[in-house]
Amino acid sequence: MAITMTPAASQHVTKYLESRGHGYGIRLGVRTSGCSGMAYVLEFVDDVADEDEVFDTEGVRIVIDPKSLLYLDGTELDFVKEGLNEGFKFNNPNVKNECGCGESFNI
Repeated sequence: MAITMTPAASQHVTKYLESRGHGYGIRLGVRTSGCSGMAYVLEFVDDVADEDEVFDTEGVRIVIDPKSLLYLDGTELDFVKEGLNEGFKFNNPNVKNECGCGESFNI
């Protein structure tokens, strides 16, 4: 099982962790939400639980709980700029369908 991050995503996360002044890494997860059933959760993390999986990619630690890892295995986290918009993009090979607004997915 693995989660990866592009250099662009790594640079963006590293910049914000440095400006925050503290933090272990970022937590990536899923929650029930939206019209397709699941949505991604991305937040800073300061503490790691015993059951969490930690992936070190591009110098950034990504923390994932075991339940979310089932849905996120093989995912690549990217940071993209498209015109005036910018944000994280989840390249998840497990996704079978996404909603029209792009906020949720199902597997």
